[in-house]
Amino acid sequence: MRILIVGGGYVGLYTALRLQKQLKQELTRGDIEIVVVSPDPYMTYQPFLPEAAAGSISPRHVVVPLRRVLDQCKVVIGEATAINHAKRTATLTTLATEEEGAGSEQLTYDELVLAPGSISRTLPIPGLAEYAIGFKTVEEAIGLRNHVIEQMDIASSTRDPAIRDAALTFVFVGGGYAGVEALGELEDMARYTARYYHNVQPDDMKWILVEASDRILPEVGEEMGRYTVTELRRRNIDVRLHTRLDSCADRVAVLSDGSRFPTRTVVWTAGVKPHPILAATDLPLNERGRLKCTPELSVEGVSHAWAAGDAAAVPDVTAEPGKETAPNAQHAVRQARTLGDNIVRSLRGQTLQAYSHKYVGSVASLGLHQGVAHVYGRKLKGYPAWFMHRVYHLSRVPTFNRKARVLAEWTLSGLFKREIVSLGSLEHPRAEFELAAGGKTPEDPKGSS
Repeated sequence: MRILIVGGGYVGLYTALRLQKQLKQELTRGDIEIVVVSPDPYMTYQPFLPEAAAGSISPRHVVVPLRRVLDQCKVVIGEATAINHAKRTATLTTLATEEEGAGSEQLTYDELVLAPGSISRTLPIPGLAEYAIGFKTVEEAIGLRNHVIEQMDIASSTRDPAIRDAALTFVFVGGGYAGVEALGELEDMARYTARYYHNVQPDDMKWILVEASDRILPEVGEEMGRYTVTELRRRNIDVRLHTRLDSCADRVAVLSDGSRFPTRTVVWTAGVKPHPILAATDLPLNERGRLKCTPELSVEGVSHAWAAGDAAAVPDVTAEPGKETAPNAQHAVRQARTLGDNIVRSLRGQTLQAYSHKYVGSVASLGLHQGVAHVYGRKLKGYPAWFMHRVYHLSRVPTFNRKARVLAEWTLSGLFKREIVSLGSLEHPRAEFELAAGGKTPEDPKGSS
């Protein structure tokens, strides 16, 4: 019997871990095989991306290697491009299929767990695809850190005031967790880095947060959202509510309020949408393109198919009828445990358990020693909220190995100065050798966008 798990994120990893534990004897005997298909060989703990971008945590410690923790599973690095659940087959592409030139391969399964997560929700804004960067992956976080420091290098060395002004203008679009935390951590990092430049001061930089709605961080409540706006503005960050990005063509950010900002940095964090694989299945979807699920996390009206996390529309049994659980990490991790247990119950002919979890609250970091939190009805801000943010996420990051490494890095960062090194050349590792070998000079050897 084969259990296929599509996706190696929160749901994919935690479901596989749960199945490994619950089906240990069956896996040892070879009665059951668990196959995890993921485009990356690791799971990214996304709440740590802002700190990785700021240099507080090493990028390697933000990710969890799937092969190490899922030692009883078969991990396939590739992507599912289509699923025919009626025939119990999945169409996969891997690095090997591309090299072989034989096209995609078919994988049969008995039980399906569909947890591909989500992708960035973009809009047809002129210049967005050419000049903006997202903030969903560790590669984007580290690339953004390198980019910000490189812009400071450009501003420090240029004699053209227009180039300097564009280099030191940073526009973040989206007032949710990703946008606010990324902006807060990077602004804090850049302000610290400026002390090592003889001609760049913190006040020379423009940090702009653009949000289409009337508040930011809705997850922490209206009061804490207002406090966050006040705190960011106190740091000379330009927070613009009821405002949209209309264009960033030609490296000029044009906002809906008529403002124009020449900039070399546009960070897009304005929401997510379901993964495209969902539309390439024969499973039922709701109007938002997410899988229709039961409270037991099985796909509605279909047997032997399960889903959770961003890809699933799971009824919230703790709220009024019609409400769904929020597509966030807090629910995804807990849903994965219930999902794994329910698959085992289904295999053993036992009664399934409905997923029920009351939302405990939210925490957000705004930079070193700054944060906001709304947990179990209590509202915290400043250092207590920042400390709670670290404690909570340290307790949630998978494996003791990662917990110990992250804690060690936080301890060392409290004893020594921050690292302010940009390694943008990592994005083009062959550039210098190509030049030495007689190739042409790359237009952008340092990876600046």
